[in-house]
Order: sequence, then structure tokens, then C-alpha cells
Amino acid sequence: MSKVFITGGTGKLGKELIKIFPNSLHPTHSELDITDKVAVHNFIKKNLPEIIIHTAAITSVRLCEEEKELAWKVNVGGTENLVETCLIYQPNCYFVYISTACVFHGDKGNYVETDLPYPKNFYSLTKLIGECVVKYSGLKKWLIVRTNFVARERWPYPKAFVDRYGTYLFSDEVALAIKSLINDNLTGIVHVCGEKKMSMYEIAKITTPEVEPMTLAEYNGPPLTVDMSLRSIRIRPFKMRTDSSKLD
Repeated sequence: MSKVFITGGTGKLGKELIKIFPNSLHPTHSELDITDKVAVHNFIKKNLPEIIIHTAAITSVRLCEEEKELAWKVNVGGTENLVETCLIYQPNCYFVYISTACVFHGDKGNYVETDLPYPKNFYSLTKLIGECVVKYSGLKKWLIVRTNFVARERWPYPKAFVDRYGTYLFSDEVALAIKSLINDNLTGIVHVCGEKKMSMYEIAKITTPEVEPMTLAEYNGPPLTVDMSLRSIRIRPFKMRTDSSKLD
């Protein structure tokens, strides 16, 4: 069994990946800060992981806009630290970078792997640059997974957008999809997406029936990617399980 190292293990996706890879290395932020180059260097040198699943990132669009230096330090610098250390100690490792549908502009939707990225906000920009760090790193085996997911738990807000869209999956389903991609030894860029394009309001109602609708006209904040829907020309879409009886 390959030695797996998961970053961002306390996040929505990271928690699900740990369930699937229970023997993985998944240090918390206090145990390993990916922005600390020396700490990353020592960790990888000591453990020599064969598979790295890099989910750690600041994903709040608003926070990334307000704290650009921090967002860059984590989302770009953290990725650089991991990649550069792998090149020294573990150049044959399988590096899996979790990206986002938001690298696209969001004006047309149904984006495929070969479509041109065009970030709309600083968060999206840092994730796209993270992709470039991996893609042009010189690592022999890398996979960039663009996806769009929410946790299978109660919607954290009182309202959800009726006019912002994605080909959503739940985080547990994305974790299973990532495992299947790793098992198939896929490399390059792959879109992991659901079968159906739906609004945020539609997916929120699955777990939180009383959630209220809102429109982007009511929103006040940084620019948002409106249509985050993805398609793949490499793999089939994944089926979303809409049974919300088992919530965390």
C-alpha cells in the first residue's frame, strides 16, 4: 500500500479523504504549516510519501480578497513548498492538486479541461497559479482535479443563490472520485463533476429544506464565478446521492 500524505485534513474534503485513506499521513495545521518551507522540507524528507493529495487552501473568496498576501502565501507559496521539496526528495511521487471550477470566468458554464481559464477574483487566481506551479514543476506524475463540491451537512447560511450554478457533488463523493482517479493512475487535468447542473439553492435544499432563496442582486462582495458548471472530455460524470438522511 502506497504511503499517502493529505494536506488540509481538517477541511470538508480532507476529512472525507482521511476516511478513505485511514492510514494516511494527515498532519493538522499546527503539526505542519505548509507555508513553512523548512517544516515541509523536514516532513517530506522524513516520511517520503508516495502519493500527496494537496487540498489545503484558503477558499473564502472574501477572505482572499481582503487578505491577498495571506491567500498568496498559503495557496501559491504552500503549493510551491510542497512541489519544490518533492523534487528534491521524492521526484517520483504522485502529486494530486485539488483545484476549483472557479479558475474559469463563469460566463458560459459547461467548461471542459481544454477551455481557457480566466479567474474572476483573487481566490480563483491563486488556485490557477497553484495549478501552474504543479503543471510546470518538473514532477514526473501529477494530477490536477478541478471540482465543485459542498459538505453533506446542513447549509451554513440562511439563504442560497438561485442564479449561481455548478455541477455539484458532495465532498464524500469527490473523495471517492479522487480515489478512483488515483487507482486508474490518471495524470494531467481532470474535471470531477456531477451529472446535473444545479443552482446553489437546489443543492442547499437537499440537506436544509428550509433554506431561503436569494439572487446575486442581493449580494455585496467580491466578484463571484456565476456559472461554475463543468464537463469532462476525459471521464464520465459522477452520480450525486441526494439522500440527506445521514448528515454529519
